[in-house]
Amino acid sequence: MNIDQLRADLQQAGLPEDIKQRNPFELLDEWMAFAAGLDFFNPTAMALSTVDADGFPSVRNVLMRGVVDGGLAFYTNLNSPKGVALRDHPYAETLFSWLDLDRQIRVRGPVRQLTDEQSDRYFASRPRASRLAALASDQSAVIPNRAWLMKRYKTLVAAHDGIEVERPEGWGGFALVPERFEFWQGAEFRLHDRVAFDLVDGQWSCEQLAP
Repeated sequence: MNIDQLRADLQQAGLPEDIKQRNPFELLDEWMAFAAGLDFFNPTAMALSTVDADGFPSVRNVLMRGVVDGGLAFYTNLNSPKGVALRDHPYAETLFSWLDLDRQIRVRGPVRQLTDEQSDRYFASRPRASRLAALASDQSAVIPNRAWLMKRYKTLVAAHDGIEVERPEGWGGFALVPERFEFWQGAEFRLHDRVAFDLVDGQWSCEQLAP
């Protein structure tokens, strides 16, 4: 498939005519599935922006792992700067960006920590190597070098031979519960097609925005 032609077709078509009647969760799922169908690398990646207790912003890419209880779920080391920031200031914005399609989605809302049962369920679904890596890495801590990390990982692999790898206590999930979605489709002459959904009294209200 010619991605340049596809991008041009999407720019010409713009957002769906019935978008104000659409459910933003369903539209997010459609755009993500469309990117996945094109074999994009990590189509569920989102740039998650947080603010720490001192007001300093940070942004990093995480993978969305489905919708859990109405929130966009992602998993991490709970004691990492990201995890600490979300406990201190449980509100965030995230950005899905598929640049080859000239598309992006911003999502904003409060963040809550998932239950141990929810985190256990997801952790058990991960490949064994990924579960062991979560044990080996104290995310964002200073380490001597990469060789030290690989030695630690291999030691844990040997120690868990034939043993189930349980979720470490400091690892779990969060869910960003959307209060606002913004869908952006690039268009010709830079007159981009842009709408925002806001949650008002439990219902989604949609408005067109100037580019």
